[in-house]
Amino acid sequence: MRYTKMHGAGNSFLITENLRGELQGEDLSVLALRLCREESGPGADGFIVLEPASDADFAMLFFNADGSLGEMCGNGARCVARYGWEHGLARDPACIRIRATAGLVTGRRISETQYEVRLNDPSVIELHRPVPLDGEILDCAYVELGRPGIPHAVEEVPISAFHDWDALRERGRALRHSPVFPRGANVTFACLIGERTVRAVTFERGVEDFTLACGTGCGATAASLILRGRIPGESVTIQMPGGELSVRLTREGNTVHDIFLTGPTALVEEGEYDKKA
Repeated sequence: MRYTKMHGAGNSFLITENLRGELQGEDLSVLALRLCREESGPGADGFIVLEPASDADFAMLFFNADGSLGEMCGNGARCVARYGWEHGLARDPACIRIRATAGLVTGRRISETQYEVRLNDPSVIELHRPVPLDGEILDCAYVELGRPGIPHAVEEVPISAFHDWDALRERGRALRHSPVFPRGANVTFACLIGERTVRAVTFERGVEDFTLACGTGCGATAASLILRGRIPGESVTIQMPGGELSVRLTREGNTVHDIFLTGPTALVEEGEYDKKA
């Protein structure tokens, strides 16, 4: 099986094509689990299978590192937008159409490495969802992007929280599994460090740890902080461990739409994986 490994701001993916039935008969969840584990594969945060789509240039099936099917992935979509353009799967670099489980996503080539995608509009926005944890009540925002929505919880924390990664990781794990989020949640910790600049990190559902970047987490963070009045205007720069991502959106009353995520993409390697090994 041919694969391409890419990353978007450090968020890594293994991409393969199933446009002509190359993976017919494969259990894609099992394949994702084997590929994403470094002990049995190249290793990555996620596995993306490209398939035909009647209403788009191609479709993307996104699998988390634990083999579970995800609704969509922002950085993954940016990487496959680049892959699709460079491999002749898309006709227009200014409008690369990708069908994801959460809905239609459009991408755009800005430069050789910079790509932008329009994330799915939110189907749920709750700016204040109380979450009990260790005897206190946390004030989290809850956002679902797309339909079915990608569940995201966002908690504002002081900058000092980033000084103890182990403690923050355990907090993320506890929130990710909180019964307040029946489908689980990706958990982003965010700190405003400038008028329109945020430092953030996301504990990702399906990876079950922090990742170097989370595109949909950036979208959910921007939406919640702008709607809470914490950030003026309709754009924000988000500094994640793997690099900077930019989000711009349109605010309309108590909701937002047209969320655009922009940032770097990188080609890591191309290789062959022996599924029988």
